[in-house]
Amino acid sequence: MENTINIPVLLENLKIKQLNEMQHSVIDAVNEHDEVIVLANTGSGKTLAFLLPIIQRLDSDKKYPQALIMVPSRELALQIDEVFRKMGTSYKVTLCYGGHKREIEETNLVEAPALIIGTAGRLADHIRRKNFDVSGITTLVLDEFDKSLELGFLEEMEFILNSLKNVEKKILTSATQAEEFPAFIQLKKPYTVNFLTDEAHASNAALEVMTLHSPEKDKINTLFNFLCFANHRPCIVFCNHRESVERVCKLLAEKGLRVAYYHGGMEQRERESELCMFKNGTSNILITTDLASRGLDIPGVRYIIHYHLPLSEDVFTHRNGRTARMHDFGTAILLLSEEERIPDYIAKDVAEINIPETNDIPLKTQWTTLHFSVGKKDKVNKIDIVGFLSQRGELKKDDIGLVEIKDFYAFAAVRRSKAGETLRLVQNEKIKNKKVKIGIATSMVKELN
Repeated sequence: MENTINIPVLLENLKIKQLNEMQHSVIDAVNEHDEVIVLANTGSGKTLAFLLPIIQRLDSDKKYPQALIMVPSRELALQIDEVFRKMGTSYKVTLCYGGHKREIEETNLVEAPALIIGTAGRLADHIRRKNFDVSGITTLVLDEFDKSLELGFLEEMEFILNSLKNVEKKILTSATQAEEFPAFIQLKKPYTVNFLTDEAHASNAALEVMTLHSPEKDKINTLFNFLCFANHRPCIVFCNHRESVERVCKLLAEKGLRVAYYHGGMEQRERESELCMFKNGTSNILITTDLASRGLDIPGVRYIIHYHLPLSEDVFTHRNGRTARMHDFGTAILLLSEEERIPDYIAKDVAEINIPETNDIPLKTQWTTLHFSVGKKDKVNKIDIVGFLSQRGELKKDDIGLVEIKDFYAFAAVRRSKAGETLRLVQNEKIKNKKVKIGIATSMVKELN
């Protein structure tokens, strides 16, 4: 028997007052059609739009997986998992993605979750090993399907979809229109919910696109000057290659800026640490590859800087989708050398941003990040960390920022002026009767020097 859910309660848990028009349309479409394609701008709330009808279809009496969400990256999997958990349902969810031990996931799959979220490669591996029963999966979501369908994902995806014999509902989502679908997806009469804006080049009306010209072929000095001008307003800088990300980070750090970086060649713990320090304000500058163009939901990003021109229109769209999310405003800046020209898919009449020739280096941010050697597997949650820092670390509520709990470790932002004394107070203390190592989380940028 399918469940009825109290949507207002779930929204209250997410601190959302009401659904938007797109989300209402998706829920109605999924209720009325077996195959739904959702096209909507990045940041418009697609995750919640498909999670709510999934939850409506779950049955608490069934002790096997009932829904599967396939994503192109671990970052997107983690984002969906975070939203699902915040909704506060009683259903178990398990993540399956590369970059950490498969054995951990196998343990989590023993007590079968109602919902599984994962990447194609790891999901296919679990299915081949028969680590979970696929026969009860009746709802399938392909999130960011255009990315998942790119070359390299097809073989594993075909195996997964051919293994799912009892799917009744298929939901495909994207921020860009796909030309065609492989036959193995077996779409018969899909219903399309299209909320893409008329101008494909902008994520939404709240996004402004501008140019910034560098007088030198090497644009690092112009980038540095702009980041000083931005003065702690959160910026994501996109480069086309890992090596470029590391070079830009090293040069900016040498000039006195506190930056974080993020690319696919880093270990999972390193990536999570760098991303956390950007999200919590320890650093307001993130240098990254297009790995961060999808799946990251970071509120308040003010500027997207295309240090390297995007290789395609889709890449441009998804990069820009990291700002101007939901009801926020943002600016995408094309950083151009003398030799570079605006790509054909971008309007040529975009305005140029004017900044002073020199700007002072911003003072250090007010936050620093503490690393804890305990996490979810130790039954530690955010309330435990906040309580520990308040009681043992003698911090006030306003001295504690964003807290993130991972499987085996945790991060907490604390006011920089209080960090030293807090560390002194909490050394050799225990959380839930477990001795814990606590220290300042350091950026991987230092390893580049």
